[in-house]
Amino acid sequence: MNPDDQVYPEEADTRLLLAAALAEVHPDDRVLEVGTGSGTIAAALAAAGGVVATEINPHAASAARRLGVAVIRTDLVSGLCGLFTLVIFNPPYLPTAPEERIPDWMERALDGGPTGREVIGRFLHDAGRVLAPNGRILLLISSLTGETEMRNLLEAEGYVSEPVSSLTYEGETLTVLRLRRNLQD
Repeated sequence: MNPDDQVYPEEADTRLLLAAALAEVHPDDRVLEVGTGSGTIAAALAAAGGVVATEINPHAASAARRLGVAVIRTDLVSGLCGLFTLVIFNPPYLPTAPEERIPDWMERALDGGPTGREVIGRFLHDAGRVLAPNGRILLLISSLTGETEMRNLLEAEGYVSEPVSSLTYEGETLTVLRLRRNLQD
């Protein structure tokens, strides 16, 4: 098996999130890309300043390192310390029933659990720990995860959101949300 077959390739969602990230990043941002995959986004943002990426897939971590990305092999933000002013995440969001699961790295990059929101929920629950005061998160979501359910999840985890960009692709709408901590809590 070719290890690169186990790395999520640059797709429409990658390009949408990359465009949003390039428009969002400031020269003084400390940037974290969670689940960098091939490293395309982190490598493009590295020119704007310091970027750190996380990745659980060893094949993807190697691919990103080949692009010069500083990658920490970990699950989401586990084990990270320090604060980031911009956090970027293209999560696994495809609804996947337990009997549909395939035990390989590529499937793990797509598998969002039965509702498509399980990985997003784990990320949101822990992301505040590494998000600087007044920091922002760019999160890519899909219409497959349920708009109302996503809004409820974001609110329950203490975030306010605004759409930054969107694209309809292969029967789903992909949206990049800018999240901030709800300072009224």
